[in-house]
Amino acid sequence: MRVVIGSDHAGFELKEAVTAFLRERGVEVEDVGTHGNASVDYPDFASTVARKVGSGEADFGVLVCGTGLGMAIVANKYRGVRAVPCTTEFAARAARAHNDANVLCLGERLVGVGLGLAIAQAFFDTAFEGGRHERRVQKIADVEDENMR
Repeated sequence: MRVVIGSDHAGFELKEAVTAFLRERGVEVEDVGTHGNASVDYPDFASTVARKVGSGEADFGVLVCGTGLGMAIVANKYRGVRAVPCTTEFAARAARAHNDANVLCLGERLVGVGLGLAIAQAFFDTAFEGGRHERRVQKIADVEDENMR
């Protein structure tokens, strides 16, 4: 599994923690920044991660900012990306199992490092269930085809 991860300054600490967590599990992680606490613009990092996931260069992405919301908005502008802001472990499991989400968006100011790591674990430990959910995920792709021309 290959994961690409990015954050702005407001999500830097949690990004670092998630990166370490994934690497400890033997996951190949590409950290596209930011690499410090200096103020940066979240759309730049969200775009980089979304391009890599949407193109298939990475299997999954993780984006972290203050709330996870802006990152999700940007990432979902890219074909093939199903980015979800999660604030609970249940939401992360449901997003993977039912929606085949491929980009996890976290808000460091909302969940902190401890809960953020638990959410990441739930996301990466849950497989897509397929079945009736495949039809629904295909409908998402159909909407992309119709509207992202």
